[in-house]
Amino acid sequence: MEYLLGLVDLPWWGYIVVALSLTHVTIASVTIFLHRHQAHRALDLHPLVSHFFRFWLWLTTGMITKEWAAIHRKHHAKCETEEDPHSPQILGINKVLWDGIDLYRKACLDRSIPEKYGHGTPDDWIERNLYAAHNTAGIAVMAVIDLLLFGVHGITIWAVQMIWIPLFAAGVINGIGHYWGYRNFENEDASTNVFPLGILIGGEELHNNHHTFGTSAKLSYQWWEFDIGWMYIRILEICGLAKVRRVAPTVKVVEAKPMVDFDTLQTVIANRYQIAAQYAMQLKTTVAGEIEQLRASAKLPQAPDWNPAKQMRLWLKQEAKHIEPADQIRLTLLLEQSKLLDTVYSMRQELSQLWERSSASKEQLLKQLQDWCKRAEASGIASLQEFSQQLRGYAMA
Repeated sequence: MEYLLGLVDLPWWGYIVVALSLTHVTIASVTIFLHRHQAHRALDLHPLVSHFFRFWLWLTTGMITKEWAAIHRKHHAKCETEEDPHSPQILGINKVLWDGIDLYRKACLDRSIPEKYGHGTPDDWIERNLYAAHNTAGIAVMAVIDLLLFGVHGITIWAVQMIWIPLFAAGVINGIGHYWGYRNFENEDASTNVFPLGILIGGEELHNNHHTFGTSAKLSYQWWEFDIGWMYIRILEICGLAKVRRVAPTVKVVEAKPMVDFDTLQTVIANRYQIAAQYAMQLKTTVAGEIEQLRASAKLPQAPDWNPAKQMRLWLKQEAKHIEPADQIRLTLLLEQSKLLDTVYSMRQELSQLWERSSASKEQLLKQLQDWCKRAEASGIASLQEFSQQLRGYAMA
């Protein structure tokens, strides 16, 4: 019976460690190679590292690089529309969460997707004649390796390896990552950050950050978020095995200028999602205080299922075009009852008009921003004045 134990004999917990370690290598391969390197070109990888990831993914997933990158690129291009290969907003959370791998396979059958979105992916001899031509053979090789090394326990380890990506990547990230979680940025899709510590799925948990800055090699943004995939990339970069091409733009605050200039304008436009989030945060206390006064004076009806202060913070981060019709009625009610809220909200939407007016010249946009700052600082609203003064000190990091 000893032959059933395989070449490596481990305590029960050792097999668990092996299974989790092997699946973690697969997750790292997906997030670093397939996602950040191939799909988004956020970093360059040394050929040895790149080929290791290709080989490992052949053994553990059977996914073809060109197909995966193409489907993911289409997801970004058509996010939350009928053409999105796996949007829970369109298909329902249960469908994407539990049948995500079937949606991926269905998308693979549409050969127009890799033809349109699969450019720049590997097309060498080994890709054409082994990895793509015999993509399921690697899975069989992995099963044999697990069986030889760990005996009957290897069957369980192999099964865990096979289910890991379909469950966590195709299900959790594509499903929950567009359905439930927190949002740092109110970008134009429903992406969420599932959890601030991106360890289990290699940093992909920070999905809202990724959809906001799609070509960034780093998925964490707030100081309290952790992206283990970025940690591995930095280690590879230090070892000369990777080169980061792009990360999310950031804002630095310098001494406030007497008047905003083109550098300030460029910073505001390039960092519009951060600016919107910062605006909502700095006006948070002012908005909450005003709403409490409205409630105390009975100008605002009580609704147990509605938190107007929390909702107003969301509206200050959103563009007006993204507000649902039912919410628009509540927003109008709030603004009619308070000149302060009306000012705060209208000033926020003017910022949106600033970065959406692509037909205006730089000089026109600069004049609009300068005028915005003047009116903000003359508003008599302390938090709005402080935001404007801080904005005059914004510069590209």
